[in-house]
Amino acid sequence: MQAFSRLLDVQEELREKCPWDHKQTNESLRPHTIEEAFELCDAIMDGDTEEIQKEMGDVMEHLVFYAMIGKEQGLFDMGDVLTKEADKLVFRHPHIYGYTNERGEHVKPECKTPDEVSKLWERVKQIERQKKGTPEKKQGVLSGVPRSLPSLIMAYRIQDKASNVGFDWEKPEDVWQKVYEEIDELKAELEKGNKENSERELGDVIFALVNAARLYHINPDTALELTNRKFTSRIEYVEQKAREQGRDIKDLTLGEMDRYWEEAKKLETED
Repeated sequence: MQAFSRLLDVQEELREKCPWDHKQTNESLRPHTIEEAFELCDAIMDGDTEEIQKEMGDVMEHLVFYAMIGKEQGLFDMGDVLTKEADKLVFRHPHIYGYTNERGEHVKPECKTPDEVSKLWERVKQIERQKKGTPEKKQGVLSGVPRSLPSLIMAYRIQDKASNVGFDWEKPEDVWQKVYEEIDELKAELEKGNKENSERELGDVIFALVNAARLYHINPDTALELTNRKFTSRIEYVEQKAREQGRDIKDLTLGEMDRYWEEAKKLETED
C-alpha cells in the first residue's frame, strides 16, 4: 500500500533527523503507546469517526516505530511482524483455513457460533505454546492473559478463558446466588471494621459481578466506562448551574446538588 510505504519513509526520516525520535527506545516509547491506545479507546466510546481515524494513525505510528527499532537491532522488521501475524491468524482459524492432522489429512473443524470459535481458539493456542516449547507452567489455561491488564479487564479475561475449558455456571441465573453471598460476606466484614478482609471481600463482589456480566454477554469495562461518563456529565451540569449563579459547586447545599442532579438525569432521557 502506497500510504503505508509513505508512513515507513516518513518515520525513517524522523528517526534520522529529529532529536526526539532519534533517542527513543522500546522502553521510552511504552508509556506513550499506552496513552495513544487509551486515546483511541476514548474516540471509540465517543463514536467520533474522525478521531478514531486520527488515533488509529497514532497507534500505527508507534507500531512502525517499534518495528524500526527492531530492524536497527537486527532482530526483525515490519515485514517479519506482518508475516508472523498473518501466519498466526491462519493457524488460529482452522475452521476457515483447515489444518493437517496427525494422520496427514487436511481437515476443517466446524464452528457455527462465536462461543465455539472461542473454545477452538483456546485449544489452538495451547497447541501453539506446546510447539514453541513453552515451559509447562506457562502453558496453563490462563497463561496468555497479560499480568499488566487493568484489573477489571483481567477479571473478565480469566473468567472467559476458564469458561472455555468448561469451568463455568450451567445457567447464567445461577451466578446470582454467588453475587449475593459475596455481598453478605462483605457487609459482615465491614460491620467488624476489618479493613483488610473488607478489601478482599469487595474484590470478591466485583469479581462475581464481572462473572455475571460475562454470562449475560455484557462487557463490564464498557458498562463501567458508560457510568463514569454519565456521572461526569451530571457533575459538570451541577457545576454549570453553580457558575450561572456566580457560585462554586462547593457552596451548593446537598439539596441544591440533588435538584440539579435530577435535572441532568431528566435532560438525558429527553436527548
